[in-house]
Amino acid sequence: LISRLRAVELLGTMQGGYNVGTLVELLSGDDAELKASAAHQLKHTLLVFDAFHDVVELYNGGNEAAKEVLESWAAAEWFTSKPDIPEKITVTVFKVTGETNTDDLSPAQDAWSRPDVPLHALAMLKNERDGIVPELDGEIGPLGQIDELLQKGHPLAYVGDVVGTGSSRKSATNSVLWFMGEDIPYVPNMKTGGVCIGGKIAPIFFNTMEDSGALPIEMDVSDLNTGDVVDIFPYEGEVVDRACDEVIATFELKTNVLLDEVRAGGRIPLIIGRGITSKARVALGRDASVADTFNLPIAPTDTPKGYSLAQKMVGKACGVDGVPPGQYCEPTMTTVGSQDTTGPMTRDELKSLACLGFSADLVMQSFCHTAAYPKPVDVVTHHTLPDFIQTRGGVSLRPGDGIIHSWLNRMLVPDTVGTGGDSHTRFPLGVSFPAGSGLVAFAAATGVFPLDMPESVLVRFTGTMQPGITLRDLVQAIPYTAIQNGLLTIEKKGKKNVFSGRVLEIEGLPDLKCEQAFELSDASAERSAAGCTIKLNKEPVIEYLQSNVVMLKWMISEGYGDPRTLERRIARMEDWLANPHLMEADDNAEYAEIIEINMDEIKEPILALPNDPDASALLSEVAGDKIDEVFIGSCMTNIGHFRAAGKLLADNKSATLPTRLWVSPPTKMDAAQLSEEGYYSTFGTAGARMEMPGCSLCMGNQARVEPGCTVVSTSTRNFPNRLGQGSNVYLASAELAAIASIEGKLPTVDEYMSYMSNVNATAADTYRYLNFDELPEFVEASDKVEISDEMREAAKKLSIL
Repeated sequence: LISRLRAVELLGTMQGGYNVGTLVELLSGDDAELKASAAHQLKHTLLVFDAFHDVVELYNGGNEAAKEVLESWAAAEWFTSKPDIPEKITVTVFKVTGETNTDDLSPAQDAWSRPDVPLHALAMLKNERDGIVPELDGEIGPLGQIDELLQKGHPLAYVGDVVGTGSSRKSATNSVLWFMGEDIPYVPNMKTGGVCIGGKIAPIFFNTMEDSGALPIEMDVSDLNTGDVVDIFPYEGEVVDRACDEVIATFELKTNVLLDEVRAGGRIPLIIGRGITSKARVALGRDASVADTFNLPIAPTDTPKGYSLAQKMVGKACGVDGVPPGQYCEPTMTTVGSQDTTGPMTRDELKSLACLGFSADLVMQSFCHTAAYPKPVDVVTHHTLPDFIQTRGGVSLRPGDGIIHSWLNRMLVPDTVGTGGDSHTRFPLGVSFPAGSGLVAFAAATGVFPLDMPESVLVRFTGTMQPGITLRDLVQAIPYTAIQNGLLTIEKKGKKNVFSGRVLEIEGLPDLKCEQAFELSDASAERSAAGCTIKLNKEPVIEYLQSNVVMLKWMISEGYGDPRTLERRIARMEDWLANPHLMEADDNAEYAEIIEINMDEIKEPILALPNDPDASALLSEVAGDKIDEVFIGSCMTNIGHFRAAGKLLADNKSATLPTRLWVSPPTKMDAAQLSEEGYYSTFGTAGARMEMPGCSLCMGNQARVEPGCTVVSTSTRNFPNRLGQGSNVYLASAELAAIASIEGKLPTVDEYMSYMSNVNATAADTYRYLNFDELPEFVEASDKVEISDEMREAAKKLSIL
């Protein structure tokens, strides 16, 4: 047994949440020793939430222990007691040349082990590449190489030309820090601190490093090589090679707050802690300012002439007209998404935040990444995670429902702000800033999101779409044009990317259906953009929301929960439909760059080349390449794409396809409609492998293509080894993919246009979208659902914000 005093000390190691009530209660107890110990533990506890007011109430009643706690919080002893960031940080360089994407650091095939950080970290960099020697190629990363470098007696710094592109995986950060970070007292199997240096660091990865208490630095890495021992001077912005005592690189920290984040153990503890310090000062009758203790975000000195659409949307979520680039803000989160390979980590982060109820208006959980081929650990997640989400007021989908984005997009309120634990959480309505699981949990729990407002890049389409050209071609026209304009490079060393960390704002396609608009916003992830907006007219948005209201009512009738959250969201949509209005950018809005794309000049398809979503080529430049496998699916597709592919396959007179064809509709509703219309029969006759609605090949953690084969895919990205080991993957439209499956090669432009003439002839029938308010099954179910007055009132209050 342990003593009562030791028990209180152990309670203090829990960091907050469930232990706080007991500690606060002890402040008014009779045992002086326990009272003093409880006060000491609370002084360094941040996750106190509403218990803060209980401490204030005790203080107002004359409780000296409560006063001690408030005085400590006001003095920020939770922060000042931590070691300051040293003037010099000595590290050994671990350099990975070229581009490191999060699939290299947290492979999709090993997604099942992500919550177990030490186990999952074994797969980091498991595929052999220049300068990296795995213990077991394709299975275990370079453990021996890392151990050898650690023998030099210094912590390692992860260094790369381009670091952290791709998915928003906190697990990638966890893996890096497992080898290069520091232990967290009383928190097993997680680490903090560490240094990450990149010529370019993808914005989501940069943010997850911040959240983990690491020090991410962008600078020229040309003179940094594996094994070098260097001194980093964080305050002076210099890196010195110890061997020659020469400055080999200089840098500027991204923000003046970054070193405070490292000292506090991460961005989230710093935000929460600063708030507690400020509130404690007010409770003690002092000024709320904490500028004497912390480096506070510096507001931009220049006031913009006008605001972009994204800046206005974020402004609305902050209660102001607009937020200029560089301004720190905390916009209200209206919609938060979580998927199943990051969901277990988000769950763990929510537990660490002691979150018992969501403050964000709608939080949704999906199971699209693991439903088709679940491992035993996935089956457990399928059974336990829905209850965890729903008991906190969230909405949970079911295994087999389909892709998170195809559902979450139908729950959006126009001109609002959100986030999600998937890099493709890119709203076609409003704006979203995807993040790692830690920040997603924070947004869900607190209802706000810490954001340094990014700059914007405007892409303006002009002219008219030409015959045979698809939206996927316009998607690829963005990097293609940026390359032509010298704003984007394919070479990773010294990479230039005008979109990186900025909001991609798209104009010139106002009549797109919302499903089509998502195809463009979705692909902003591959540009490493922080977010995306698309200027649409009211008509397609009204049509979309009218359909979505029926779908959400159908969900309630089918027993989806939490029903109160769904009711409240329906009421918000109906409020908007009663008075439809959309924000627009100011005419004098300022952009970091404006890219104009004349659709009159796009006469043939544009593809992404293997294996880089930025690398682009015209069809005529790659025609004739042999194709082994074809994948039609992912969140980049909608029902129209499958109808087009089905009609092309139906017209094919060959008995068998020369390729292996994979087909995976985005949702179960798409699958049911395609089956009813006879397209599943067509796909089956063609010999296609039909996958459960969901992510399928796109993530690469489930079924995979044959090693070394050449693929045409409609998926989001095509990083090396993602769809299959050593595979070469072109990204293209569903129409071009279907033609390639028939031809067994990339067609010539003339061949492509010949096929497309048949598609164009029935375009009105082909490119119809799922309007649930026109489907009897859904309308009948929705008619039976009533929205409570309580939820309507709650929605009205939220709509005012």
